[in-house]
Amino acid sequence: MLEKLFQLKAHNTNVRTEMLAGLTTFLTMAYILFVNPSILGETGMDKGAIFVATCLAAAFGSAVMGLIANYPIALAPGMGLNAFFTYTVVLGMGHTWQVALGAVFLSACLFFLLSIFKIREWIINSIPLELRSAIAAGIGLFLALIALQSAGIVVDNPATMVGMGDLSKPQALLAILGFFLIIGLEARRVTGAVLIGILVVTVISILLGVSEFSGVVSMPPSLAPTFLQLDIMGALDVGLISVIFAFLFVDLFDNSGTLIAVAKKAGLMRKDGYLPKMGRALIADSTAALGGSLLGTSTTTSYIESAAGVSAGGRTGLTAIVVAVLFLLALFFAPLAGSVPAFATAPALLFVAVLMASGLAEIDWSDLTVAAPVVITALAMPLTYSIATGIAFGFIAWVAAKVLAGRGRELNAVLVILAIFCVIKLGLF
Repeated sequence: MLEKLFQLKAHNTNVRTEMLAGLTTFLTMAYILFVNPSILGETGMDKGAIFVATCLAAAFGSAVMGLIANYPIALAPGMGLNAFFTYTVVLGMGHTWQVALGAVFLSACLFFLLSIFKIREWIINSIPLELRSAIAAGIGLFLALIALQSAGIVVDNPATMVGMGDLSKPQALLAILGFFLIIGLEARRVTGAVLIGILVVTVISILLGVSEFSGVVSMPPSLAPTFLQLDIMGALDVGLISVIFAFLFVDLFDNSGTLIAVAKKAGLMRKDGYLPKMGRALIADSTAALGGSLLGTSTTTSYIESAAGVSAGGRTGLTAIVVAVLFLLALFFAPLAGSVPAFATAPALLFVAVLMASGLAEIDWSDLTVAAPVVITALAMPLTYSIATGIAFGFIAWVAAKVLAGRGRELNAVLVILAIFCVIKLGLF
């Protein structure tokens, strides 16, 4: 049955290899079980329900990807997108988390339509690679700021807006320890480095009496507080259009980049750069995002950590199915997730920030019409505490720089339209 469903022999793999690959991928991305409730919980959502929603969304998304596209790519609520959900839409703009879930649902619907009608390629090809790298780096810097705040390393200052916190506090010291532990383990290619870092900091924190221990295993908490609680009509407010598009664009770029990177590593991409079943993979992704919003979590997206499973030999959707099963088993570890303090997940956020900022290495810094918009985009996100604003500044700066430099011919209609839309949005809303 597995051979018929996943074509294992054709992909030069077997059940044992796929199961090991699935376990490897799960261990590298299981940190989301602790990080997602920590971030989304700041909106007032029930953390127990978020934990269950995270497990179910990851299991559903990974299973759909494995069955529809037969790719060894796992899905879960996306880093950056959950921060945007909490700190920009809810805490920054003042919307309820129900409205934010409605925005996630609508962006997923748009993503689904773009995938069905194959408009995705046209949009992505219209956005310069440098601007996409800048958006990813900006999200990374945004996550870094959140991580440093959670650890108490960076605090607010009335004179300078930000300042250094008290580094003698155990929370700050443990967060610093966790970050360098993750770096060290990752450099040594230890599987599950991020997860190990979170758990080590949590255990030390409990032993020192800094945080409380809630247990390890129990029956899953109730999903009722977040299940089907989205407010779609509230999300249709004119002022939220840019939020919906921000969810859409980040998910679009994130997914495309992840699919291409992992498929290339797995040898699934043809020599001409064509990726078979790309359409199916994107439909699976958008379906997972729809399901996640109904369950009660931020946008579900493909995880670059899937590359770890590919390195372990994963080549088919069976790898993703194994990840899905493991996320279902994780439902029974809610007390452990509740024992993890925010400063223990901060090192994971900071590590992800490092990975996301690496795209800046691809920028041609000698071209000012490229360098200036990239820096503006990347800096605007953490400094305005908004991913949507950073994206808007990026489009406007790119078009303005090219036009004023007499290089307007390098622009396309999509970029110009998006820049005009962003100017209207920033001016009126």
